Amino acid sequence: MNKGFKISVLVIIIIMFLSILGCQKAQPPKDYLQESKADFDARMQWWKEARFGMFIHWGLYAIPAGTYNGEQIGGLGEWIQNSASIPAQEYEKYAPQFNPIKYDANEWVRMAKEAGMKYIVITSKHHDGFCLWDSKLTEWDVMDATPFKRDILKELKQACDAQDIKLCFYHSIMDWHHPDAQAPFYPEFNNTKKTNPNFPKYVENYMKPQLKELVDNYGKLGIMWFDGEWIGDYTSPMGKDVYNYVRNLQPDIIVNNRVDKGRQGMKGQNKEGDFAGDYGTPEQEIPDTGLPGVEWESCMTMNDTWGFKSFDHNWKSTEILVRNLIDIASKGGNYLLNIGPKADGTFPEASIQRLAEIGEWMNVYGESIYGTMASPVEKPEWGRYTQKEGKLYAHVFEWPKSRKLVVPVKSNVSKVYELSTPETALNFKVSGDECVINLPRKAFNKIASVIVVEY
Repeated sequence: MNKGFKISVLVIIIIMFLSILGCQKAQPPKDYLQESKADFDARMQWWKEARFGMFIHWGLYAIPAGTYNGEQIGGLGEWIQNSASIPAQEYEKYAPQFNPIKYDANEWVRMAKEAGMKYIVITSKHHDGFCLWDSKLTEWDVMDATPFKRDILKELKQACDAQDIKLCFYHSIMDWHHPDAQAPFYPEFNNTKKTNPNFPKYVENYMKPQLKELVDNYGKLGIMWFDGEWIGDYTSPMGKDVYNYVRNLQPDIIVNNRVDKGRQGMKGQNKEGDFAGDYGTPEQEIPDTGLPGVEWESCMTMNDTWGFKSFDHNWKSTEILVRNLIDIASKGGNYLLNIGPKADGTFPEASIQRLAEIGEWMNVYGESIYGTMASPVEKPEWGRYTQKEGKLYAHVFEWPKSRKLVVPVKSNVSKVYELSTPETALNFKVSGDECVINLPRKAFNKIASVIVVEY
């Protein structure tokens, strides 16, 4: 075989290879809005099993911690730039002060895991536009604008992978810092009637490339959790496009309904119409009844704010938090419970205490939460129900003075016991469609005892 022939063959092979690459690149993006129910259910399965996650709101707003120019500012901690009408140039002065040397990603994840949480959603970028990773599209990030010089999200991803927790990112569509977004709206950053003709350019040249960075830099993620979709310049077609863009980057990722324009305020569920998003997002509230056939997740705070405020001491009790979790699971939803870390990188002590106490309950009773389905019957006065195949879990908040618990049944009951002592059967009698259970004098748990009815 002569040299010229070898070169010709090589050229042909190279041309064929480049042609194949060209064909691959020419493939149009997949329309994930046409996903089958089977594929949707398979993608959502881990999330439905999890039932309980940690929300983390952390950024420059932890430095003022609710106070500006010596005045305590009302409203949410992470909204202080808007609430106090702080000019961007003034707000930027917080960046050189952000040096959270006590940040320990492994400790954060350990506390979430021991509380019984299965996933973490952290603010990659909130409305102030500040990024917790080293974005190549801006210097308004933790690596370029602060003395900390550490990739917060990278360290958290490594800790999550090591402890089998799924990492997810909150990402704000609204941006009070970028000139093509809401920055020119000062002093009313959240004015929904103003418009910026450059907003489509912001979406294409900034927001979408940043989303690609988050997926490319940190590998497999659980959820891309959008917010800030209510602004006037963001449209439903944009939302559908962003949904498909993210799903094409990572097909298995879950995307909340705030990627589009369908959400009905704080209720979080979509109004009638054709909107993108995999699940509803009730905020600071729990739907009164279950929502059959609809996936949803209530995001709620431990006190009154998402981002840290030094003077917000209105902490919910552990009892309320655990019972919220039970209530949400009984209606087929997920509970995303928020932590607002301090500027030094630590969790507030009140949050740490409540996480530990929630974990004590979940360590015993987690079976009645993870992977459960909505209650098949109406909620009783004394508590809530969850269910799995062959098991009904009666979460008893108020111990009956009669020491008798009446549970509706439609199948043969084989065994009844309290989940903390499964080896000890409780006496019961079935009459018609009711199972009457004899209870001991004292409740097994002061927050919620769980009586298991096997059938």
